[in-house]
Amino acid sequence: MTGTASVGWIDIVVILAYLFATAYLGWLGYRGTRSAADFLVGGRSAHPVIMAVSYGATFISTAAIVGFGGVAGLFGMSLLWLTFLNIGVGILVAFIFLGEPTRRLGHHLGAHTFPELLGHRYQSRGIQIFAGVIIFLFMPLYAAAVMTGGSVFAASQFGIDFEVALLIFALITAAYVIPGGIKAVMYTDTLQGFVMVFAMIFLLVFTYWSLGGVTTAHQTLTDLSDLVPAPLAQIGHQGWTAMPAFGWGATAYDLWWTVITAIVLGVGIGVLAQPQLVVRFMTVRSRRELDRAVPIGAVFILLMTGTPFVVGSLSNAWFAQQGPLLRGQVVEMIDADKDRALVELMQQGESGAWSPVINPKTQAPARAALIINARETARTADGETFELVAGRSVAATYTKGDADRIIPVYIASALPKWFGVIFFLALLAAAMSTMSSQFHTMGTAAGRDLYEQMADRGGHREPSILVMRLAVLIGLIVAVIISYTVRQEYVVARFTAIFFGICAASFLPAYLGGLFSRRVTRAGALASMAVGMGVSLFWLVFIKAREASAIGLVQWVSGGKTSLLADSPNWPAVDPIIVALPAALLTLILVSAFTRAPDEAHLRRCFPDRR
Repeated sequence: MTGTASVGWIDIVVILAYLFATAYLGWLGYRGTRSAADFLVGGRSAHPVIMAVSYGATFISTAAIVGFGGVAGLFGMSLLWLTFLNIGVGILVAFIFLGEPTRRLGHHLGAHTFPELLGHRYQSRGIQIFAGVIIFLFMPLYAAAVMTGGSVFAASQFGIDFEVALLIFALITAAYVIPGGIKAVMYTDTLQGFVMVFAMIFLLVFTYWSLGGVTTAHQTLTDLSDLVPAPLAQIGHQGWTAMPAFGWGATAYDLWWTVITAIVLGVGIGVLAQPQLVVRFMTVRSRRELDRAVPIGAVFILLMTGTPFVVGSLSNAWFAQQGPLLRGQVVEMIDADKDRALVELMQQGESGAWSPVINPKTQAPARAALIINARETARTADGETFELVAGRSVAATYTKGDADRIIPVYIASALPKWFGVIFFLALLAAAMSTMSSQFHTMGTAAGRDLYEQMADRGGHREPSILVMRLAVLIGLIVAVIISYTVRQEYVVARFTAIFFGICAASFLPAYLGGLFSRRVTRAGALASMAVGMGVSLFWLVFIKAREASAIGLVQWVSGGKTSLLADSPNWPAVDPIIVALPAALLTLILVSAFTRAPDEAHLRRCFPDRR
């Protein structure tokens, strides 16, 4: 679809300046990449500010800003628990408790990638190959989701076809990831991170200012609880400043289980086992750099996740106060004292007559809860007169419940026009910083962890930079193909949660066991990874209703049901991580208890400081 937006010469100059700066940093990375260690871990000499901002910029993508920000527009500020976990787990726990052991172990074993870290720790080429396969198979889907989000927004801003935007996006990313390796990725991540910081600060300040200040804005949002759309109210939505209804055994509690298990826990815990993030710990020289990176990373994540979650929620208050007027006929009064009513939406034809707006999904007249501002007499095409009311509603009404459109529509409607290009650069930065790390991780997984190991050359010679660069290119092409063919079937925020959950279940027990336990065995780690991935995939294909129904296999197995547990309320809304992660952890413990302990000489190499 071709957009209608136009871009002025100032916008073009700003965007070109940004792209030239990105190209220059990519060239610096290329100039400083002379060995595999440079390409993989930047020579282990990254500055703490660069490492911290790069870590955050890699973590935050269009998924956080557009995807999860839009979900906050639907579900409310309960998503701020994810910000709490992102900082508490993704920064404090990751940097303070996992960062130094990971850096130290990676240095002792000469590991350059996350699969290689696991493989060397457990003296298992099979574990390294298995981890590399998981990354190379599943990360292109996550990259495709991020690429799609950025390309759709770019297409709307520039008024070009989605396919053209997708191609430009891919070429820009490839131009600095393939030649420059991790140094180019981290340099450009830092530039992109600062662009994102400026955009988020302005977005947050402007939103509160336009709503009359912090207290007034939050009170206004609280008072809109009776405008919650019926489908959301039925699954436990109690307002945008309240947690969803908690309980078990009825569909009225589905939203709580969706928010907490799929979004908060799935992403909040899954960040600990993200290969593209773990490798950042191996790019610094000492613990001092990690400690210095903690406050920078915490503030960055607070701005990058807290801002879109708060703004997404508050967009409901803005649309209810200042959004476009909607018109229709009152079906039912919700609160007569506050002039709030359920309205059947109407549109005016060329003849001046009014007729119902039809919902394309249900083919029934569209309805919305409105705050009534005006009333007048109008007539239908049949000549009948009725009371036509005009009013405003919440964000979901204007975007027809499409979460991914809430933030872009709010930006276009509420903010100054000049901010559009700044926000576009922020989204471009968010998407490119994540995508570049994804493609770098895919390439190194395929080149270092698959090609080198399967060619029986692991550890015997310097890995080929050319092979890794070719693997980056292959991963990029696969992601572009997926984005082009299946872009309308994916919800960015949901797919991000799925990928993070798979990583947590597959990698986290073996990763933590490898860092802190001398008793975890090779067999225990491999079995844990297999169980974590297997249970996650089974749950997604047969139990989690939204994903299972989209895949379609469960309908064939169960005779038309959307989940094998469709008759058991709440289970179809529970995320796989709730089952898969405990299963993987239990497997690690049990199998390690009954299998041969690791070689003592190898353990002394892994943990030379322990007596």
